[in-house]
Amino acid sequence: MFAYIGRRLLLMIPTLLGVLTVTFIIMQFVPGGPVEQVMARLQGTSIHGEGADSAGGYHGNEGVDPAQIEAIRHEFGFDVPPLTRYVRMLTHYARFDLGQSFFQHRSVWALIVSKLPVTVTLGTCTLLLTYLIAVPLGIAKALRRGTAFDFATSAALLAAYAIPGFVLGVLLMMLLSGDLFLHVFPLGGFGVESHDTLPLAQRVLDRLWHLVLPVTASVTSSLAVVSFLTRNAFIDELSRQYVLTARAKGVSRGAVVWRHILRNALIPIATGLPAAFVSAYVSGSLLIETLFSLDGVGRLSYDAIVGRDYPVVLGVLFVFTVVSLFAKLAGDLAYALIDPRIHFGGNGR
Repeated sequence: MFAYIGRRLLLMIPTLLGVLTVTFIIMQFVPGGPVEQVMARLQGTSIHGEGADSAGGYHGNEGVDPAQIEAIRHEFGFDVPPLTRYVRMLTHYARFDLGQSFFQHRSVWALIVSKLPVTVTLGTCTLLLTYLIAVPLGIAKALRRGTAFDFATSAALLAAYAIPGFVLGVLLMMLLSGDLFLHVFPLGGFGVESHDTLPLAQRVLDRLWHLVLPVTASVTSSLAVVSFLTRNAFIDELSRQYVLTARAKGVSRGAVVWRHILRNALIPIATGLPAAFVSAYVSGSLLIETLFSLDGVGRLSYDAIVGRDYPVVLGVLFVFTVVSLFAKLAGDLAYALIDPRIHFGGNGR
């Protein structure tokens, strides 16, 4: 087991290097970099507007003191070759130093930590609700296989899966937060302006009230995957010989389901946990947080991409990639915890 964990940890290094390298190379060719952003702000123009010509080229630095441009390039570290900047970045990341934001004058770690409560709250609610709803629903569908309940829930889950979370979020905002239909839930944000002055119970309710729509938009598309995975795993276990033997000995169906089938059926369910974790905390946070104006890590990364704040972009990518890799490792290790028959070592240790 420990040898397997060691190998997986070593394999994370080239994976992380590959992600950072590809992203760094792409950034070298993206127009309108940080220097151009600063020059456009100094001139009161936009790199996508007055400072751009009809061919899409940027001319915002025309008439600007070259010494000022060189000073900005030096401040951002662009006065050295890309290879030097790449090696410098990897050296800092090896010490878990994510650097400083170009425009927010704070360390990238401080920015990420300040935004984590929103992302963690949204991701935790999404993950818990997904499994609390999908696993019992999948079990019910397996025990009622072929019935009207099974067909109806399958149709509903497939319809929900076909709608992207971002599109569903827009629909929910239009129906339940706008002026056209009902104005039941807030349009966005993570709390009212006077949130910090409210009593504890009201603060909790205020947070939950603001999370209803974003969590619903995040959960709906994830339910189908976990529900069908649970259903198929239970159906497969229901036909096993040990189930037939237990039933022949007079063991009740409920005891067979909860004492025997559940543990074996959890193995494929645990397989989908890392993907659900990554989707809840990483993939879905960017779009949902941006749509509902939630000031989380996803919104931070989106603003950094638009503003060409490269240290923040690479720092968030570094953290999310590390979290995703460890989540996948945790999913693999869950095999051995759920089923003692599974071993990762060739000699059974």
